[in-house]
Amino acid sequence: MASHLRTFSNSIRRMRLSSREHSTFAHIVPTETPIEKETLPYYEAAHYFPVRIGDVYHTRYEVAGKLGYGAYSTSWLCRDIQARNYTVLKVSTSLPAYPTATDRELRVYEHLAKVNSSHPGQPLIRALLDSFDLQGPDGTHRCLVLQPMNMTLLDMMRMNPQPFNLPLLKMTVKRLLLALDFLHTEAEVIHTDLKTDNLMLSLEYSSMLADFATAESENPSHQKVIDQSRIIYCSRKFRRPTGGRNYGLPVLCDFGEARIGKTQESGPFVQPHIYRAPEVIFEMPWGSAIDIWNLAGLIWDLFEGQDMFGDIFDPGGSHDPSRHLALIVALVGPPPTGFVRRSETTEQCFDSSAPVPSVSFETLETRLTGEEKGLFLAFIRSMLKWMPEERKTAKQLLEHPFLL
Repeated sequence: MASHLRTFSNSIRRMRLSSREHSTFAHIVPTETPIEKETLPYYEAAHYFPVRIGDVYHTRYEVAGKLGYGAYSTSWLCRDIQARNYTVLKVSTSLPAYPTATDRELRVYEHLAKVNSSHPGQPLIRALLDSFDLQGPDGTHRCLVLQPMNMTLLDMMRMNPQPFNLPLLKMTVKRLLLALDFLHTEAEVIHTDLKTDNLMLSLEYSSMLADFATAESENPSHQKVIDQSRIIYCSRKFRRPTGGRNYGLPVLCDFGEARIGKTQESGPFVQPHIYRAPEVIFEMPWGSAIDIWNLAGLIWDLFEGQDMFGDIFDPGGSHDPSRHLALIVALVGPPPTGFVRRSETTEQCFDSSAPVPSVSFETLETRLTGEEKGLFLAFIRSMLKWMPEERKTAKQLLEHPFLL
């Protein structure tokens, strides 16, 4: 332990640079060239806190480099000066009139912290280590200090765009189901946003963090200097594992769209369009069963290499509910009367819905045969029920023959 702490301290002394020194050695991007968050729709510079590499926040988190960005936050690798290790700092945008996803995520994490549990799914959720606020020139920014992770499942699939094989699929699904069972049964939390960029791979080798910091100090990322107080940095990726080592195991992350409670009222819309459950489409009250519907679509995409509900957009790229419902009918069958009666608009929608395409799971699934194919399709169908209460729960799915 003492040796580890000395190594970390020496690393800090060797690599610590002021923001001005860091910028001196960096490649400067022309001011007229949009980069990173500037390329996002509706970008407003005032919404983002002007994080600078080398700065220390909350008296302990020294920024070592930029990991990524989004519409509502930026992520940074930091050295925790007190704990003498590395963490990830997620800095939210400041939108005084609207709560951000980071605000919602913090509330969910605070709720999860109150759950006293030994459930095996709890460690399969990314850990929150600390939180605080930063006061920026244009408002307050919520900050989450999170467990460092390697990369998202989406990033991994972009590096190796082959569909999952069965062992990898089953391992991933089992871990995800354990996490969901903990959320649904013990924490009463609905994730609502299961997708490949919200599943991250655990970081098996902490040396990758120090290597990231060293690389940033010796070869600074491209950056654009806006003014004396604001610099936009380009993100840097972790190096790949060496020596035949793996990328880690899937962990469920990002609770920015999660909801606390067994039942939620209709609206606003949740879930990605391609994974949206019927009760959400019809703006009915919904519960944890929407995660199960979502999971079926995600599993299909991982294994088949194509979206189960991909053909649900009009020529302009907008979500077309009629096309979406017609495809659900083709694959799952028509809705039962009990479901139709749950919404005033349901019956009218089905009366005027788009033509039902001639597709089926049997024809779309081409990788498996025989009993193995039958088990896989039975597993998928057990999650895709019109009536939410008829969908298998995460606990029940863990005992399905397909996963045994």
